Amino acid sequence: MKAVVVHEHGGVDKLIVEERPLPDPGPREVRVRMEAVGLNHLDVWVRRGVPGHEFPLPLITSSDGAGVVDAVGPGVQNIAVGSEVVILPGVSCGACAFCQSGRDQLCEGYQILGEARDGCCAECAVVPDANVAPKPAGIDFPAAASFSLSFQTSWSMLRRAGLEPGEAILIHGAGSGVGTAAVQIAKLLGATVIATAGSHAKCEAARALGADYAIDYSSEDFVDAVRGIRGRSGVDVVFEHVGAETFEGSMRCLARGGRLVTCGATTGGDVRLNLHRLFFKNLSLIGNTMGSREDVLRVIELVGQGRLKPIVHTVMGLDEVSRAHELLESRDVFGKIVLKP
Repeated sequence: MKAVVVHEHGGVDKLIVEERPLPDPGPREVRVRMEAVGLNHLDVWVRRGVPGHEFPLPLITSSDGAGVVDAVGPGVQNIAVGSEVVILPGVSCGACAFCQSGRDQLCEGYQILGEARDGCCAECAVVPDANVAPKPAGIDFPAAASFSLSFQTSWSMLRRAGLEPGEAILIHGAGSGVGTAAVQIAKLLGATVIATAGSHAKCEAARALGADYAIDYSSEDFVDAVRGIRGRSGVDVVFEHVGAETFEGSMRCLARGGRLVTCGATTGGDVRLNLHRLFFKNLSLIGNTMGSREDVLRVIELVGQGRLKPIVHTVMGLDEVSRAHELLESRDVFGKIVLKP
């Protein structure tokens, strides 16, 4: 089978499309013939490398995918060959206290597909049987491959931030995977949504998703814009994943008792924090990676009901993976880039 493999960190030239032996599923595993693979910014970090973090190279990339089960291993029940499925990107032991209490993302052995173990960016992928769920009816494979990691993460972030109906939220990077998810989820929860995006066209797309206000950060200061909308009251929640470029301004946008929740640092992780502002305004900082199995299954249910919609920017071939990474890094996308093996 063909697979996209990173053998060493670096530029897009390190994304190697190579022939791999077709893997056989082991006990409690299934093999999925991939119909579509969704890219995330995590794929860029796996390719580039992260200082102080080791990836188990060589590694097949990508956490998201959808396809058809074409083989099952011993002990697999209730998953038939021919089933159309969505890949669930987080693998946990299923037995520890965290897993048993529904907080499997905190499992000591937690692994993300395409980050700590081989992922989905191949013609076939073998995953634990607990890591597939029926593909929602009514959406195609590219859409099914484009929401699990980002929507799961956004759902978990907003749940942990305690976003309530009637509250105001600032969502950065509304054109990203987590951003498009957060806008929709926040509106579903009854919040007033202020979104930022890097162009007029992206702002219009964010409004079409449900944002009440959209700020073009390429042409105006988002802190001034939020104050123009909210006055001195600020917002109750800030949804962060940009990092150093926006963090300090995000803190300034928070109302008293506000909460900032973050899942990423695409512009850098070293930020300035004014502790006086933090304690005088009773602010909360919340870090979040991924979400629980319950979170992703709830998201799949809502997608199936049509209450959440995966946003696909473009579909490309597996052999175009280098161009896909360049496009992802350019930020010139709204929604997800999907590869078709």
